[in-house]
Amino acid sequence: MPKAKDFFTVAESEQIVQAIRDAEKATSGEIRVHLEEKCKGDALERAIALFDILKMDVTELHNGVIIYLAVEDKKFAIYGGKGINEKVPANFWQQTRDVMQAHFKEGRFAQGLSEGILQAGQQLKTYFPYQKEDANELDDNISYHHD
Repeated sequence: MPKAKDFFTVAESEQIVQAIRDAEKATSGEIRVHLEEKCKGDALERAIALFDILKMDVTELHNGVIIYLAVEDKKFAIYGGKGINEKVPANFWQQTRDVMQAHFKEGRFAQGLSEGILQAGQQLKTYFPYQKEDANELDDNISYHHD
C-alpha cells in the first residue's frame, strides 16, 4: 500500500484539487481533503481533531468542510464546521458519503473524492451561496499526515 502522499498520481491529485476549486465556485464554504496512512480510532473523531489542527475553524462563516481518508485502513469521514452544523439537517452528509463509498468499494478513490467534493459544494450552496467578494480562506491542496 503506498504512503498517503503517493496514494494518488499527480493527475489524480490535480483532479481532486480542481474539484475543490470547482465546488468552491458554487459556495462560500471551504473544502479540504486530508490523507493519512492509518486511523487509530474513529475516522470522524480524527476528522474533527484535524479540523482544529489545520485551523479550519478560522473561516469567517465557520463553514469549512474536511474530507478525511485513511488510505491503509480504508476509513473516511466528512465533517463540517460549526457554522454548517448549526444550519443543516443531521443526515446532511449521508448522500455525499454514499456516493464516495460506492466509488471507493470499486477502488476509484480519486473519482469518489472528486464527485463527493462537487456534491458537497452543491449541497452547501443552499446554505452558503458563493458571494462575489468571497475569498479563498483555506488552501485547496490535499494535506497529509499531521500529529
